[in-house]
Order: sequence, then structure tokens, then C-alpha cells
Amino acid sequence: MTTRTKTFGVAAAIAAIALSIPTAVSALAEPTPAPTPPPIPVAASDVPEPKGPECGALKEAAPTGAGSFSSMMTQTASAAIASIPELSTFSQAISGQVNPAVNLVGVLDNGPYNVFAPTDAAFAKLDPGELESLKNNPEELTSVLYYHMALGYLGPDTIEGKLTSQQGAQLTITGSGDNIKVDDVAKVVCGGITAASAKIYMIDTVLNPNEALPGTATTTTSPTSTSETTTTSPTETTPPAAPTESLPAEATPTEAPA
Repeated sequence: MTTRTKTFGVAAAIAAIALSIPTAVSALAEPTPAPTPPPIPVAASDVPEPKGPECGALKEAAPTGAGSFSSMMTQTASAAIASIPELSTFSQAISGQVNPAVNLVGVLDNGPYNVFAPTDAAFAKLDPGELESLKNNPEELTSVLYYHMALGYLGPDTIEGKLTSQQGAQLTITGSGDNIKVDDVAKVVCGGITAASAKIYMIDTVLNPNEALPGTATTTTSPTSTSETTTTSPTETTPPAAPTESLPAEATPTEAPA
């Protein structure tokens, strides 16, 4: 009786092990995803302070919530831009709401980018015909919007210099802190707003790549490509190419006199 009981127990154990093997293999093949951890709150003291004459008003208007500087630090570039009421036109332009053929959100959020975002007041300064042309010409609109983006993640104290825009031409940034200008035509009203994939600089004028300062690159990048960001001193010029060495021309022999 004892022997039969032991035999039955061993058989049951073997059967249990056999049944557990497929379950174990399945568990290895398809692991259960870990639960998403709750977002970590960002202390206001950890957020780099944006600089510019209108930063104080922006901070006062949205001390907390989606449009606050601390909240934007954890948002993508497009979400942060959309949360600033003064950038509504620019937000619509980059997200396909101005022209469905032009949606740059996927590119912008795959930064990091320094974004020079014209305010609604900046767009209002455009001639109505020029604004209508941008709306109806996707290639022109894409070119202009890409000219407002440059790879990098620079704060207002280190942004000065030349940046190669996503459009291909170079942007010239002068000044720092509370006094920054772009291409000598647009003033930064609040700069260095930190998002997860961008540093946002609100500017008071829409930039035009066709009016870039002399000596800048003119190659246009494709909408899905990225260009390397270079930062130099604004007074620094590209050194001329080294001269190509050439061999002296062979002298023609002079015929000896008879």
C-alpha cells in the first residue's frame, strides 16, 4: 500500500511539472508589462528660469497648470507651444491646422530643437497677402517654419552665435539673457522656455529665410531630414578653403639659332 501511494505521488508530481513548463515558456515569451510609474513632480526650483521682457507676465498668467514653466518642462515641444496662448497661430501652423499638408509635430517632437516661435502679434504684422500665400503654398510654409527650428538645446545665456536651421540657411543670434535678437530683425520676448524636446524662444517677428543675413548657407533640407547644429561667435567667419596646389606649366622650349 505504501509503495503504491509513493508511486502515485511521484506520477502526480511529474504531471504537475509537465503542465507548468508551457506556462513558464509562455511567460518568458510574453512578459507582462510593468505598470507605468506615476509622473515625478518637478519642483519649481529645478526649472531653468526663462529670460525676456515678457516672461514675468507669462509666469504670472499661468503660475501652475499646463501653461506654467514647470509643467512645460515635462511636455513635448508641440504640447508646450500649444499651451501658450500667445503662440496659437504658430502652433496651428506646425500641426497641420493652417495647411493639412504641413504637419511638423513629428519632426519637432523628435528634437532637441531650439525653436524660435513667432507670437500671434508677430503673425499679425505680416501683409495679408503674404500670410495667405503661406497658407496656400505648403512648400513655402514648410520652408518658413523650418527656418524657425535649429537642432540644439541652448539656454538664453549660451544661444548667441550662428545656428544652422532645419531649412538649411543659418540663423544669426546676437545678445544673451534678456536682450536677444534673431537675424537682427526679431526680438526675443521670452526665451529659454524648457520643454522635454526643445528650448522655446518667443519672438516678435516672423523670420524669412529669403532675408537671412549675408554669408549664410542656402541648402534646403528635406522635411524628414535633420541638419547638424553649429554654434560659432556671430563675428566669426568661415575660413576660406585652402588653395589647391598646382604644378607649374611646362615651359615651351626656345628654338636655338641656326
